[in-house]
Amino acid sequence: MAQAKTTKSKPKAKAAAAKKPAAKATTKKAADKKLAAKKPAAKKPAAKKPAAKRPAAKKSAAKKPDVKPTAKPAAKAATKPAAKKPTAKSGSKKLPFAKGDYVVYPTHGVGKVTGIERREVAGFNLQLFVILFDSEKMTLRVPVEKVADSGLRKISSKDKMQAVTATLKGRARSKRTMWSRRAQEYEAKINSGDPVAIAEVVRDLYRAAGQPEQSYSERQMYEAALERLVNEYALVEKLDVEAATEKIESVLAG
Repeated sequence: MAQAKTTKSKPKAKAAAAKKPAAKATTKKAADKKLAAKKPAAKKPAAKKPAAKRPAAKKSAAKKPDVKPTAKPAAKAATKPAAKKPTAKSGSKKLPFAKGDYVVYPTHGVGKVTGIERREVAGFNLQLFVILFDSEKMTLRVPVEKVADSGLRKISSKDKMQAVTATLKGRARSKRTMWSRRAQEYEAKINSGDPVAIAEVVRDLYRAAGQPEQSYSERQMYEAALERLVNEYALVEKLDVEAATEKIESVLAG
């Protein structure tokens, strides 16, 4: 009987041991509570949301290119008036010549204004006189603002032609100096555009009958000076070129 009691008491101990899983269940619950307690830590990403606002601060920096377009129109507006200055100056001045006028250019002689035009040169809108030189078969364009500097002038008056006639009747200058030096002086007078100075060259190089003949260089210089003088003389006296040439040579022959 005593042995039977001992055997029955052992299962009770096992039953008590079987209750241990309940303790594990409590530990699981405690662990679940810990996890539940840890869940608020998942709110940390919510704290990162304010950091996500930094790109919004970059947007304000990206607005800087908006300042560049405002600066560019100001630069363009400043350059446009500068380009218009030449047109304003030329338009405000009264033109010294009109289409159809005869003029004298120092290095080319008598020419005719065939037109007045505008052209853009080096970024400037210039007003130009278009001049045709029949004797040289050449067209020249002279800016209106450069007329005085270029020496372009109107045809001489009749009073000026009287001074030319008086010069032709005068005594020729001495020819003692070397021809090379005299040739430079004569060429400078021809290209001066002054009819009296050109008349001096014609007078000094003229050879009447019975006088020594001209050298080849002297003859070329004489013909160039005579042509310049005759072209202007013919316009002033309203003669053709042949009649003007004969009149000048008759004055030289005296």
